[in-house]
Amino acid sequence: MPTSPEILSFMVAGEWRSAGRELEPVFNPATGDTIAMLPHATIKDLDDALDGAEQGFEVWRKVSAFDRSKVLRGAADILRRGVSEIAARMTLEQGKPLAEARVETIVAADTFDWFAEEGRRAYGRVIPARYPGQRQITIRQPVGPVAAFAPWNFPAMGPARKIAAALAAGCSCIIKPSEEVPMTAIAIAKALEEAGLPKGVLSLVFGSPSQISTHLIASPIIRKITFTGSTAVGKELAGLAAQGAKRATMELGGHAPVLVFDDVDVDQVAQMAAMGKYRNAGQVCISPTRFYVMEPVLERFTQAFANVAKKLAVGNGLDESKQMGPVANPRRLQAMGQLIGDAVSHGAKVEAGGDRIGNQGNFWSPTVLSNVNSESNIMNLEPFGPVAVINPMSGLDDAIAQANRLPYGLAAYAFTRSNSNIIALGEGVDAGMIGINTLLVSSPEVPFGGVKESGYGHEGGIEGLDAFLHTKSISEM
Repeated sequence: MPTSPEILSFMVAGEWRSAGRELEPVFNPATGDTIAMLPHATIKDLDDALDGAEQGFEVWRKVSAFDRSKVLRGAADILRRGVSEIAARMTLEQGKPLAEARVETIVAADTFDWFAEEGRRAYGRVIPARYPGQRQITIRQPVGPVAAFAPWNFPAMGPARKIAAALAAGCSCIIKPSEEVPMTAIAIAKALEEAGLPKGVLSLVFGSPSQISTHLIASPIIRKITFTGSTAVGKELAGLAAQGAKRATMELGGHAPVLVFDDVDVDQVAQMAAMGKYRNAGQVCISPTRFYVMEPVLERFTQAFANVAKKLAVGNGLDESKQMGPVANPRRLQAMGQLIGDAVSHGAKVEAGGDRIGNQGNFWSPTVLSNVNSESNIMNLEPFGPVAVINPMSGLDDAIAQANRLPYGLAAYAFTRSNSNIIALGEGVDAGMIGINTLLVSSPEVPFGGVKESGYGHEGGIEGLDAFLHTKSISEM
């Protein structure tokens, strides 16, 4: 990578632009260094992107699903060939360890492959008619140009889920990734360009989030919104979409409970859960965070979990020996300090970590809290960082009550060998995704989405494609 900051570009209807725009620095969270300068799109750029999306949609919707599939699969192959370079840039801008960045890049490529094939299966149906000579059918058609907004915690997967599904359905797309992690999204756009995506079908813009979202969503050209981010911002964008009666997919905040029963291998579950907790420094919307453990095994589980946290190698993600990188920005450092301090003031015990590491970069020690009062902020607000809270539970009913006590319902997890527990938890826990004896709840072929204030709609799976299609009924005589 160059030593001086790289001047990046954004893409509007096939044209890469940067000159004469306001520039924003992109920082390496491990060092605080400026690694790139990011140009902001102007209102004129946004209008050009909208015009491109409108024209690109008319072109792309007429391309057969078979040929659209070729473009998406081509992009997937390009991403795989570039995995080393893309992963390195992702680690530079976001901080996660290289091993995690490589896996994320591969899964992003897998996502393009999945939707490339699923787009060829957007089937309609024939409905038996009431009258002789009548035929009733349905067909699936793309909803139209899409405005997509992706977060900073998964620089490849965030944009890939939205772009791949929209393009597979035959929609055009304007995507605004996070300004904190632009380089990975640029690599995805370039892969699609190289794979032969027609100009106008995709635009990639950066700038003031509120200005871009307001301008795009208000345009009559945009017919679908997809957003991943905080519940507060999601509600605002959902309101803007409602003003135009526009479809929306909202993947919002979570605060995932983990229910650990006393019939499991406690040490094995603690090891698995701790490694899952500190993936991406806990900056994952489905990160296991609120641990409720049966009292007979509570102390053993807590100590085993804390031992894993204490031994994790934390440092610059470019160092292959490190298991956890920095949090992505200084905001997360401040949030960790405030949440942990509040919990301790309410009687929580720090079992591991609890403070910042060094004074360069955004490093926070893997933290474990026990005996956390339910009134503490961390029990009610998503921490989005490397901290786990561990409290006791008395049994199945208490487990379900604790899991459901918050207005969030994105992911939940449980560990038990009891079949009756498994059935009751699957039915009773309010979450869009539940992992039982596993933390693996997300893959390209599985629907990803929440309930309650964690949002609505899905990404991934056949449901992810359906989000970009509408059903047209045709009756013939």
